[in-house]
Amino acid sequence: MDAFVDSATQLLIQWGLPGLFIAALLAGSIVPFSSELVLVALVQLGLNPTACLISAALGNTAGGMTCYFMGRMGKVTWIEKYFKVKKERLDKMVGFLQGKGALMAFFTFLPALGEVIAIALGFMRSNIWLTTASMFAGKLIRYIILMYILQQAVDFVAG
Repeated sequence: MDAFVDSATQLLIQWGLPGLFIAALLAGSIVPFSSELVLVALVQLGLNPTACLISAALGNTAGGMTCYFMGRMGKVTWIEKYFKVKKERLDKMVGFLQGKGALMAFFTFLPALGEVIAIALGFMRSNIWLTTASMFAGKLIRYIILMYILQQAVDFVAG
């Protein structure tokens, strides 16, 4: 499996910005994938960092919105089967999000919780435009911070 992931990562790096978008979309959905590696590699190869950040944030938001739409369909059996989110956990998140609104989509970048937040917001039928904008803002800020930290690490290793 590691060889497949490594090959896929290399292919997506070769594809440039569209590859970064796809990597981020996969990472934002239910597929465990590291879009950060593709992001840093493309910046190291000389691609425009702003274009890379926007491509990654848009792709990751699109991936997160797949979770939102799965929740919006309201088919708990599908959510449990494909997203591995139990109804009890979904109910707990819905209860937590009650009264907080679509702005909570900002936090969908959080590992393990982000997916559940997006599904719950869809289940609650939160405002799609506000959900999308909040989700994009959170994911963009996360990528900016991660790119800065990873860039510092790469510069440190490079000496």
